[in-house]
Amino acid sequence: MLIDTHCHLTFPPLSNNIDAVIKRAAKTGVTKMIVPSYDEHSWHAVAQITTRRGIFAAFGLHPWIANTPIDIDKLLRFCTDNNAVAIGEIGLDFKRLQVSKDTQIKAFKAQLTAAAQLNLPVLLHCLGAYSEMINIISKFKGTIRGVIHGFSRGPQLAHQFIDTGLHIAFGGAVTRLTATRVRQSAKSIPLNHMLLETDAPFIGLDDTHPKQTEPMHVLNIAKSIANLRSTSINKIAETTTQNAKHLFLLT
Repeated sequence: MLIDTHCHLTFPPLSNNIDAVIKRAAKTGVTKMIVPSYDEHSWHAVAQITTRRGIFAAFGLHPWIANTPIDIDKLLRFCTDNNAVAIGEIGLDFKRLQVSKDTQIKAFKAQLTAAAQLNLPVLLHCLGAYSEMINIISKFKGTIRGVIHGFSRGPQLAHQFIDTGLHIAFGGAVTRLTATRVRQSAKSIPLNHMLLETDAPFIGLDDTHPKQTEPMHVLNIAKSIANLRSTSINKIAETTTQNAKHLFLLT
C-alpha cells in the first residue's frame, strides 16, 4: 500500500473525474490520499470530496494568498467539523514574492498556533525562505509536527528540517536524473522521516508532464527512491505508509 500525502484533486484536470483518478491510483497500490486546500473558498471543495473512501482533508491558507484575511476561529471550527488530518497547505514563499514577507510570516505563525491547538500536523510549502522557516518551526518544536512537501533541495537542508521534528516528502523530482541534490537527499535521510507525494497536477516526473501527473504516480516515485537506496520497493512502500499513518493518524 502507498499513500499520496499531497495531491490537489480539486484542481483540473484531476477534478474532471475524481473517481477515475482514485481507481487508477488503487490499481498501483495508492489507497489513501491527503488533499490540501489553497484558500478559504477551496475549503468547501476539499471537504466535499472527503466523502470518498481513502480521501483525507487539510485546510489552511497558502502563502501566495496570505494577504487574504483569515479567521482562525473559523479555521479551527472547519477543521473540527470536517475531520481534517492536517492544516495546510501553509508556509512561506520568498521566491515568488506575491505577498510581503511580514504578512506571510504573520499568517504562517497564526496557522501554526491553530495546528498546535488542534494537535494536527502541518503541510508546509517553503521556497526561498528556508532559514526563516527553520527558525520559526524551531520555536514551535515539541508542539508542532508536520512535513516539508515537495522537497527538492540537498541533504544538509533536509537534515536541518528533520532536526526540528519534521518529515520530508519527496515527489516527482527524484525521478529526474539531473535533480542531483534531491536525489542525494532521498538516498541519505533517515527512512523513518520520509513521505511520498505527487503534488498532482503541479509537479511532473521525468517522463510525465505535470498536468498528466496523478496519485498513481506515487509508485514511480517509490521505485526511484528504492533504486537510489538499493532497497526493495516493498521496504519503501511499507515504511513511508507507516510514517504517513503515524503522522496524520490515518486508519
